[in-house]
Amino acid sequence: MNDQPRPLRIDFVSDVSCPWCAIGLQSLEQAIARVGDAARVELHFQPFELNPQLAPEGEDAVAHLREKYGISEAQVRQNGEAIRARGAELGFVFDMQRRRHVWNTFDAHRLLHWAETQDLQLQRALKHALLRAYFSEGENVSDRDVLARIASSVGLDAERAREVLASGEYAEQVRERERFYTGNGIHAVPSVIFDQRHLVQGGQPVEQFERVLRQLSAEPAA
Repeated sequence: MNDQPRPLRIDFVSDVSCPWCAIGLQSLEQAIARVGDAARVELHFQPFELNPQLAPEGEDAVAHLREKYGISEAQVRQNGEAIRARGAELGFVFDMQRRRHVWNTFDAHRLLHWAETQDLQLQRALKHALLRAYFSEGENVSDRDVLARIASSVGLDAERAREVLASGEYAEQVRERERFYTGNGIHAVPSVIFDQRHLVQGGQPVEQFERVLRQLSAEPAA
């Protein structure tokens, strides 16, 4: 008799410049840790661009958020403080004084797609490193030298990362995945899809993700 839980695929649709995606990932991973051996999780990161039309030079973060959401500078800073506090509860550092710019993230998604072809754990490590680089350290996650360095820091081949970034590799694959998810009604992130059929959206509490993991892991394989 096999007492092992069935494999549970999770597709985490998100952007590396989305603060609630960082919060949602922290929450999901803490739920996975709580569930432990009761779940066999296979985590994949899927692309979504909050601002696909951003020019290479990006935009000032406060001005961008004011225009996008029609709010005041004071509201931008108030929202930022709420995000910082929520992140701190989960062990993620948001430094809004350093994250002063909003960047185009398409190359970061190409790099993440390539990392998935190498190893899922390396893709996961790269995702975390990109989120930290942007939100904690204020780095330019559209700069290809920065991206190659971050890739190298998690164990990916830096030269191959530079080749991918310079050549435009995986651009069509990323576009195809973006079209797939938006075509299936994903217009806000994070969108966390369990077994390609159960959707949980937003930076939910750890307990919410834990309930879903336990419930689905207990179900028989489809």
